[in-house]
Amino acid sequence: MRLAIALLLSVPALTLTVPVSGAQAPAVAKPAVPANAEGAKLRKIFADSDEASLKRNPLNAIFRGDLRYADRLSPYLTPEYDAAERQALVDNLAALRTIDRAKLSPVDQIAYDVFKTDNERELRGYAPAIKRIADLLPINHFQGFQTFYPEFASGQGAAPFKTVADYDNNLKRNVEYGRVVDRMIARAREGMAQGITAPKLVVRNVVGQLDHLLAEPVEKSLFYAPVLKFPDAVPAADRTRLTAAYAAQVRDVLDPAHRRLRDFLQTEYLPKARDTVGLSALPGGAALYDYAIEASTTLPLKAEEVHQLGLSEVKRILGEMEAQKTRAGFKGTLPEFFTYLRTDKRFQPKTAAEVAAGYQAIGKRVDARVREQFALIPKTPLEIRAVPPFKEKTDAAGSYQSGTPDGSRPGVFYYNTYDLPNRYLWGMETLYLHEAVPGHHFQISLAQENESLPAFMRFGGNTAFVEGWALYAESLYPELGVETDPYQRMGGLSDEMLRAMRLVVDTGLHAKGWGRDQAIRYMLDNSPMPESDATAEVERYIAIPGQALAYKIGQLTILRLKKQARDTLAARFDPRAFHAAVLDTGALPMPVLEKKLADWTAAQR
Repeated sequence: MRLAIALLLSVPALTLTVPVSGAQAPAVAKPAVPANAEGAKLRKIFADSDEASLKRNPLNAIFRGDLRYADRLSPYLTPEYDAAERQALVDNLAALRTIDRAKLSPVDQIAYDVFKTDNERELRGYAPAIKRIADLLPINHFQGFQTFYPEFASGQGAAPFKTVADYDNNLKRNVEYGRVVDRMIARAREGMAQGITAPKLVVRNVVGQLDHLLAEPVEKSLFYAPVLKFPDAVPAADRTRLTAAYAAQVRDVLDPAHRRLRDFLQTEYLPKARDTVGLSALPGGAALYDYAIEASTTLPLKAEEVHQLGLSEVKRILGEMEAQKTRAGFKGTLPEFFTYLRTDKRFQPKTAAEVAAGYQAIGKRVDARVREQFALIPKTPLEIRAVPPFKEKTDAAGSYQSGTPDGSRPGVFYYNTYDLPNRYLWGMETLYLHEAVPGHHFQISLAQENESLPAFMRFGGNTAFVEGWALYAESLYPELGVETDPYQRMGGLSDEMLRAMRLVVDTGLHAKGWGRDQAIRYMLDNSPMPESDATAEVERYIAIPGQALAYKIGQLTILRLKKQARDTLAARFDPRAFHAAVLDTGALPMPVLEKKLADWTAAQR
């Protein structure tokens, strides 16, 4: 449950470096000394918890650039691992009860609240009725080791390949990965026996991913890629040994593991997988979905409440789309305008290089204006890369992978060129704002770089804040000088509509009995998104229930808090100070963010 590994790792087909700015970023504050003994006691609890978590989850440490445990994986997908993770939550909360919150500094009070809220919410996920179903659904095409580990171990991901030890550590991890794959099979087989299975369409998507991995010969496998380009620090004798070892491991360990999983899913699991797609179709699925909503939004919302909010937002955004249609001079209906945006060749990129160059140009334009809205600028560099071919069919239009706090590994904005004619030019500006600057790259990098925060706030977080911030970042298009024509603005509205429709469709699928085709039709009827995107989106919601709700819930929360601050402060409101207040303590649960910004606004007066 605490496997917080970055699942959006990718191997680039094309890499372009896009600096956030040519100017030097301001220095991040050094670790703060706790204001008093109670604060020091609290920080020790945080440090001890983080260190224990890194030992239990070595991959998380590697993503942070910590290589102390880089020669191993934990026993993921075992009762022992699950028990250790649950006990850690219990121990964390017990330790927190020894702290007198009233004696803490304001910043430490925020940290206390985040730690308590996160651990309590995560512990609720270990309730037997919830955990049982989650355990029996160990794999889908968006989450699961097969979605990220091949890239992680490829030399293009987070795993380092700078020394002989790095190469040997990767060999050891790969052996463990093969065992994790077998444990996926075991848990899925147990689910079959208990009548808890994934939808057939999810299974077919995973089989497709595995087919792509298995289609490559040994020398073109992602797992073999690290030995194609050795750093100077690896001696010639070791290169010969490692090349042979990597080839043997792909041939004798990794390909066979993927083949076992693929054959099991195709021949045993698929015939018994369910035709339904929603969690409500499973025994106990409604309770799991209630928890998924809370886990994603950090709020105790109910499915019907979220569904109605989505319908309201869809109606509002349709009105704004009508205005842009009129501004563009289009004479037909809004659905006809959607069709025009989907089909006119002026909006369709001709080559992947055109898309890459377009994002580079957008980055320069945004960078020229971003300091008008932000006083905090990350020092971590940003790169733009294409989604790798093996996952582009089922991957999102764009995604972000964080860099390391010291900037040695850049943050990466991934764009998707699958079905290139449907990667519309009018959607590029808003996608960049969301995934790159000032969206995910700013929020995640600033948190990681801020050494004054405890590690769980620098590297942890929640989807409502992370994705809510990125969607909020899209709303800054006027201040950042983009979406100035009605077509790019329609791209922004289309992306916002996507997040509003998610509230309707996710709850429709998992709480109201909607089917896949019904959900796709709803999205096509209310936006100009292409059918390939709508299909991938709906299949994503089916695979990972509740996650897609966080975007709009988080954005609406930040917008409401901004309006409250602006209304209260009037001419004294400074967007740079507001954005710093939102971002300078990492990704907060929504209730904690609301309390912090209320206090900040009062202090500004």
